[in-house]
Amino acid sequence: MIRTVSAATLAVPDARLYYEVRGAGPLLVLAGAPMDATAFTAVAELLATDHTVLTTDPRGIHRSPVDQPDRDSTPEERADDLARLIAHVDAGPAVALGSSGGAVSVLALAERHPDAVTTVIAHEPPLTELLPDREAVRARTEEMIATYLSGDRRLAWVQFLANANIHLPDEVFDATFGAEPTPQAAADERFQFAHLLRATTRFQPDVAALRAGPVRVVVGIGEESGGQICDRTSRALAAVLGVEPTLFPGDHVGFAGAPEPFATRLREILRG
Repeated sequence: MIRTVSAATLAVPDARLYYEVRGAGPLLVLAGAPMDATAFTAVAELLATDHTVLTTDPRGIHRSPVDQPDRDSTPEERADDLARLIAHVDAGPAVALGSSGGAVSVLALAERHPDAVTTVIAHEPPLTELLPDREAVRARTEEMIATYLSGDRRLAWVQFLANANIHLPDEVFDATFGAEPTPQAAADERFQFAHLLRATTRFQPDVAALRAGPVRVVVGIGEESGGQICDRTSRALAAVLGVEPTLFPGDHVGFAGAPEPFATRLREILRG
């Protein structure tokens, strides 16, 4: 059953945030970056049976335009956006699950707005500054950004996947990155490389604040992500926080590829 979705926009400094609300019950925020609200539709539908589920397009992506498109999107700004959305829907405090860059956003949310959330679940945050080989990873990140901005989109994605230690069969790569993207997809992709990737991967969490703060922090890893860079960064984050990582079904985007078991696992965590 497809639930009634309330969709609207919220004006915030330098942006207009598109967001969706579905279901009823305790507030659960699902956040991505660069993934938009669409990526969470399937799991949001499942969780809306017993939660009010808030999803959003992060600033600069898809339906959330920014006033200054040449500025970077930082985790701190995206955390402030999430806090404003939670206050706007007036159903908090929330549990917030973020994946990939969205996981970095919810960690910043826990630091900057601890009254807005009770629990944050950081699913595979690409916190590459926590890695022992961070300088090499930083250099590869700069290389892929430069490659993309030079106009070689295909090579930039080759470099991106190699840096992430994600291996795709040629036919899957071609199907995903070979065709010319739609104008909106191209704009979102360019924003990702030019204005989101660097600030997100270089974010350094305030470990002391997170450990001492009132917000429960869960570090999630996809069961199929072993050896990938976000498996490494997530384990590094869990180590510095002094917590055990929590496994989720699927890979880096398990919420989209395996939404039913992902939702089941998330409910188990929320009961814990």
